[in-house]
Amino acid sequence: MTSLFEILLLILGIARFFILAHFIMSWLVNFQVLNIRQPFVAQVWNGLNRLLEPIYGPIRRILPAMGGIDLSPIVALIAIYALEIIIRNNAALFL
Repeated sequence: MTSLFEILLLILGIARFFILAHFIMSWLVNFQVLNIRQPFVAQVWNGLNRLLEPIYGPIRRILPAMGGIDLSPIVALIAIYALEIIIRNNAALFL
C-alpha cells in the first residue's frame, strides 16, 4: 500500500509540474520571448493547453470574470497542494 501512496504523490507532482510549465510558458509567450509560430513551441503550447484544459475549464466556470486575468492555474495549484496535504496526513491508511 505504500506504493499506492507514492504513486498518488507522483501523479500530483507531475500535475504540478505541468501547471507550472504552462504558467511560465504563457508569460514567455505574452512577453514575446517565445514565438508560437515556431513548430516546437507551438507543439508544446498546444499540448499543454489540451492537457490542462479539462482541469482549467471547470475552474474558469466557477470563478468570476477578472478582466483578462486567469486565476485558474493558481486555484488548480492550491487544489493540488490541498490534496497532497490530505494524502500525507492520512498516510497511515496506506501502511
